[in-house]
Amino acid sequence: MVRILVADDNPVVRHYLRGLLEQQNGWKVSDEARTGGEALDRVQRSRPDIILLDFQMPDLNGLDVARKISDNFPDLPILMVTIHLSKQLADEARKVGIRGVCLKSDVGSIVEAVDTLLHKKTFFRETAATSH
Repeated sequence: MVRILVADDNPVVRHYLRGLLEQQNGWKVSDEARTGGEALDRVQRSRPDIILLDFQMPDLNGLDVARKISDNFPDLPILMVTIHLSKQLADEARKVGIRGVCLKSDVGSIVEAVDTLLHKKTFFRETAATSH
């Protein structure tokens, strides 16, 4: 069973992502976080297999959270999900260890991106296609 941590300050988005992800065989949202600080704490405690991380959260942004997680758990894949995606944000995400980015509104790409990251690849479709 793949254990997924969903970190987003919006409870509606967390519920939406949980429903979407748990439709996949063998995937389970094992934990949720409302803030960046909570996400860091949850990673320490529950050791998920993958993290879906919002960019905009009240205390720390997704880039700051990802940087800290990547420093401590370099093999833990992180997918950033965001409302607004730019090439600049995707480039910054890569620099801090995020392995994929996609829009919250693109349901199909979220599932595809999680699957891609679980297969130890990256997912940056809008910047340079999926790569190894």
